[in-house]
Amino acid sequence: MRIPPKKDIIVAGWFLLCIILLVFASWWAWHEFISSPPYVDPDRYPVRGIDVSAHNGYMNLDAAAKDGVEFIFIKATEGVSFVDENFKFNYWKAQHAGLKTGAYHFFRFDKDGVEQAMHFLKVVDRRRLELGLAIDVEQQGNPENIPTDVVVERLSKMVEYLNLRGYHVMLYTNRDGYEKFLMDTFPGYPLWICSFSEYPIDADWTFWQFNHHGAVKGIRGDVDLNVFNGSREEWENYLSR
Repeated sequence: MRIPPKKDIIVAGWFLLCIILLVFASWWAWHEFISSPPYVDPDRYPVRGIDVSAHNGYMNLDAAAKDGVEFIFIKATEGVSFVDENFKFNYWKAQHAGLKTGAYHFFRFDKDGVEQAMHFLKVVDRRRLELGLAIDVEQQGNPENIPTDVVVERLSKMVEYLNLRGYHVMLYTNRDGYEKFLMDTFPGYPLWICSFSEYPIDADWTFWQFNHHGAVKGIRGDVDLNVFNGSREEWENYLSR
């Protein structure tokens, strides 16, 4: 077997090192700049919360509540069959901690909307949800070959079904998702927006997810941070509705 010249080995080593450094630099730039959270004025947005799924592991939500968390959105389902394995346990802990609670469903572009709604309701069952039901609408994690009009049609059927069953529905997305899937079809629906901009979006919004790398007592690792759009008095009015 022919052994490459020492010079070629050195060049290959330097090339590999450059690739590794480039990958690390890209990750660092994304983490530090693209996904860096904006400053969120606690006087303007005094009501803070989190959203969680099984990826957050086993949490002490009593400790989170003592750390200032007042509300929580918990992942329940995805598509027409997936159930978050920690949903029931997370819901029980949230209620024990006194957190105002909502449940969310990750919307699959390639699945029927009514079937997704039925699956969501079956898992949520009759649990008390002060913040109602939220539908997570985002392109990441979904097939790219589904036409926009098909996605909107399926989403509309899901929302309509939940409304007919008497449920309060909120829509979660980012700026691109709002403009592509929600802006023209769902005016007036409560919006839960994901944004790392100081001004989340040029539209009315109810909740703002502003940080994917938050630190909260009782939760190991990163957790999504959110705020309610309003004063504490407006928060109480929102809950009463």
